Amino acid sequence: MKISRYFDAAVLKPELTPQEAEAAIRECIAYDSYSVCVRGCDIPLALKLCEGTNTKVSCVLDFPYGYGGVAAKREAAKAYAQMGVVDIDMVMNYGAARGGAWDVVEEEVRAVAEEAHKFGVNVKVIFETSQLTDEQIRKGTEVCVAAGADFVKTSTGFNGGGATVEAVKAMLEAGKGRIKVKPSGGIRSYETAKMYVDMGVDRLGIGFTSCSKICAGEEEALKG
Repeated sequence: MKISRYFDAAVLKPELTPQEAEAAIRECIAYDSYSVCVRGCDIPLALKLCEGTNTKVSCVLDFPYGYGGVAAKREAAKAYAQMGVVDIDMVMNYGAARGGAWDVVEEEVRAVAEEAHKFGVNVKVIFETSQLTDEQIRKGTEVCVAAGADFVKTSTGFNGGGATVEAVKAMLEAGKGRIKVKPSGGIRSYETAKMYVDMGVDRLGIGFTSCSKICAGEEEALKG
């Protein structure tokens, strides 16, 4: 499978104008990304642009800090799922995770999963692994399995470092095939993207500005 079919191409910069968001979404579609991951305000635009293409629409929820609380998370999940996205990438309350309040984390993930799954929408839980220990990443993965999430995801790209081999390995080992894994943040070359795919991940979070470089790298590798 070509590398772009792993892309959740992120169009999430808060300063993007509607015109800039449209241009970015069109670029992601042109590279045949699996999905374009957008801000809540851009869901209608993305759905319109992606209609009739191979690219689906995903969105973020409680982004980028994850501290909105269970009621807000649940209502946003319901709203976004009803709009027609295929995936919701919610941010874990990683402050709660760091403090060992795993019951809070589980309640919030379950609330989003319950609303999303009513509409056949997948839920990815963004950990912000740069803020967590290896033990917390593994525990978080177990909690997400128990709460019914479909994916665990490393990073927002907006706080600290992005994906690392160590974090992805921890997620894969703790998940034991019960939940899918999505590295995100800092993936800017074909070599890095391919490395994570070879580790066994199911999706890649790619900033929209990196799509062209990664796809060009794949072309060069295939020529070689």
